Amino acid sequence: MQLHADLTRPAIVDGDSLDWVRSPIPGVDRRMLERDGDEVARATSLVRYAPGSAFSAHGHGAGEEFLVLDGVFSDETGDFPAGSYVRNPPGSRHAPASAPGTVIFVKLRQMPPEETQPLRLFTRDPGLWKGDGSGVECAVLFEAPWERVVMLRLSRGHRELRETWPAGVEWFVVEGSIEVDGGVHAAGAWLRFPPGATVAIRAPDRALLYRKSGHLARGTRSAAR
Repeated sequence: MQLHADLTRPAIVDGDSLDWVRSPIPGVDRRMLERDGDEVARATSLVRYAPGSAFSAHGHGAGEEFLVLDGVFSDETGDFPAGSYVRNPPGSRHAPASAPGTVIFVKLRQMPPEETQPLRLFTRDPGLWKGDGSGVECAVLFEAPWERVVMLRLSRGHRELRETWPAGVEWFVVEGSIEVDGGVHAAGAWLRFPPGATVAIRAPDRALLYRKSGHLARGTRSAAR
């Protein structure tokens, strides 16, 4: 299956407008944002676990990264409430479940072999956040030569910010809404722009965003910003 699989082209998806698609595991459904492959695939998805559901134990040959949007996600390493950010490196293995139910924003098979350490952060920890006085607060979640992942808080009416992204960028709108190049995108929207793209972004309302950059350039992992 190929869905927005060409990383040289922009992709914008309103995730909340998509139907939930059943996975091979009862009680676990998906909204597919991008996908390159069949059941084992490079993928970005919203995944919903019904209360009491569990996924069979499985490995992540090229890693897994996710942000818990609602409920509580659990595996052998702990319980992760909404706001948790988790990275499981290539070669890791777990058996996920959720007692109360959960929704996660998840990226699969998008890590290089150089990434070897798991990461668990709680993005609502005030100590992670720094502001610059311009109406933008930033929490750095992960930074390496191959990519940079941050959470951003934009204040209401945040002025337009225009940037060029040499190695590509993507956003997921967690809360609020943003305006990108004239189009308004509410919570649940996912946007990806290829290397070299210049993008203008502002917040007509308050917004909480996930942003990953530096990971889309082919043949290099040195341009993260």
